Formats: sequence, structure tokens, C-alpha cells
Amino acid sequence: MIKKQLELYIAEALQNNPGKIELHKVEKEYAEKHQLLPAGVEVVLKDAASLFSDAYLERCEKETVALIIVETPKFLEEKIEHLKTHMREFLYVESKSFDLVGIDAISLEVDDVFETYTAMFGLKMKKKYEARVKEYLEANLTGERGKYSVAFSGKDGLFDINFAVDYSAGFNEEMTFLEAYDLIYSFVFSMVAEIEDAE
Repeated sequence: MIKKQLELYIAEALQNNPGKIELHKVEKEYAEKHQLLPAGVEVVLKDAASLFSDAYLERCEKETVALIIVETPKFLEEKIEHLKTHMREFLYVESKSFDLVGIDAISLEVDDVFETYTAMFGLKMKKKYEARVKEYLEANLTGERGKYSVAFSGKDGLFDINFAVDYSAGFNEEMTFLEAYDLIYSFVFSMVAEIEDAE
């Protein structure tokens, strides 16, 4: 899925701007590994701000899922610590960037029990990959308790995934939401790419 999606993205981007393309670090590495870039194309690294420049954000109540406020992408510059000082809230983010990995949106909250920053999302992937998804999460998250949960929904054809962002490489409690969502995107991209490459 990633290969096909990235090929389409690269083709469209090069139609609009021949010879130059903006890619996230993990996208660039994947494109080079799979030789998806035409010779002579200049790759400009896309930072987190441009990755989520189109983001739609909602701050919502955990208990009722009621909307508190719709924020602009500028809110992503706030520290994730906001969720520890507002424990009843979660942040819901939609972005076109997520399409590449088969996700519509990612919510981030502080888990009431484990007090970890937890990313929650639905991942479009076939049920046959369930063991590999769990293996990847087990191998790439370092914590002892409450690391992740994975459940396949046959109705939606999605994996409902929660994982503790605290336990992923590169996490820092001083992060902004922008940095945290960039980390989550990189983590999920690498997971999906590794699972698909193992086919």
C-alpha cells in the first residue's frame, strides 16, 4: 500500500514541480530504498510544520467525546504537557499526510491508568497482518505496562491501535504536539513499511 501510494504522490508532485519534490525523512528513505525517485530529482526534506500544515484539530472531552474547541494548526506548537494539565481532554488531528499510511486521524491523550501519552487511530490493513503489527509494537516500544492494544474490526476493516508514545524511540516529555505527531507518523510509517516489505 505505501509503495503504491508513494508512487502516486511522487508522480503528482513532479507533474506540478518537475525536478523537485518535498518528502518527509521516512518517505525519502523508503523512496530511495525502493528506487521510486527518477534520476536527477532534488528531494527537499519536509519538516513537521509542512507535514501538518493542512491539519484539522479538535480538542475534545475524553468522557463524552464532546468538542471543546476547533484549533488551528498553530496549536500544534504547544507542549504535549497540555494534556497532563488538562487530563479530561484529548487532541484529535486529521491530515492528508496520514493517507499515505492508511490512517484518517490520530488522537492523543494521557492514559488515566498508566499516565502515558497514548496515540489512538484506525489503521487500514488486512487482518492477516495482526501478528506482525503486534510483533512490531512489542519490538519497538520499551515500556513494561500498558504499551499497546490492537484489535481488528471486521466491520470497518481497520485495526484499532493504541500505543504509548512515551515508549517509542525519540520521545521527550518536553515535545510540542507537532514533534509528537511527527514522531507518531514516522513510527507508523516505519511499521507499515516493514510489514509490507516482509511480504
